[in-house]
Amino acid sequence: MLEQIIQQFQPITLDEMSGIKLMNRTDTKFVTSVPVLCRLLELARDQYRAQQTDGLRLAPYHTLYFDTPECAMYVAHQNGHLNRQKVRVRSYVSSGLHFLEVKTKDNHKRTHKKRVTLAEHDTHQWPAMVQCGKGDIHDFLAQRLRYDHTTLVPMVENRFRRITLVNRARTERLTIDTALEFDNWVNGRHLDMTGLAIIELKRDGLQPSPILELLRQLRIHPHGFSKYCMGMAFTDPTLKQNRFKERMRSIQRIMASATAAEIIHAN
Repeated sequence: MLEQIIQQFQPITLDEMSGIKLMNRTDTKFVTSVPVLCRLLELARDQYRAQQTDGLRLAPYHTLYFDTPECAMYVAHQNGHLNRQKVRVRSYVSSGLHFLEVKTKDNHKRTHKKRVTLAEHDTHQWPAMVQCGKGDIHDFLAQRLRYDHTTLVPMVENRFRRITLVNRARTERLTIDTALEFDNWVNGRHLDMTGLAIIELKRDGLQPSPILELLRQLRIHPHGFSKYCMGMAFTDPTLKQNRFKERMRSIQRIMASATAAEIIHAN
């Protein structure tokens, strides 16, 4: 169903997307179920174009997150610290590109992402590359990371498929992540969240947004969702989760509604 709907959008190439500059950008996340997402896309079809790369409109992604053995980065987020960091290797599966990334959120809630290319394609080689940090990787981490990179360990990985949309006025981008799955590297637990859809709106704050009214119509409200923190919290109940409890309950309700919709559709 989702693939059929997204194929009805007019395409936009990666080169065209790269020319879109949002000078006064604001980012807002929303969480809904895949059935509700399908309704949203049907309503938005004539107002947005879908990024197409190598014939794909649902691009596969893979991410491996690192933290200290004490989960210091997770704990900083859980405790509400505004100034915090995340370290990950992001893999664009269809293109074979892999990047080591450091994401830093400052006290003004601005997120700064820096990355360096990794040549190694083997997921299980990435931890050694990050911990050893030779050459360019060492310099990259030493300059940007507040933690000792030699202590970092892999914590959780995820896989998902991403749709990227741009409005016709080219004043905003939407990324929509579905088919989300997590695997905890420490305890081996697997989490299937394929019924969930994570929407992130990146727009020029001075411009009206076509999607916001549609989101309101469908009662899809702003909803924080850190893939790292949610993946960790759901797969490791021993972690402190006070700050995330209500968010986790909301996500569980959305996933339950997606499951119920699938049963009704099947019948």
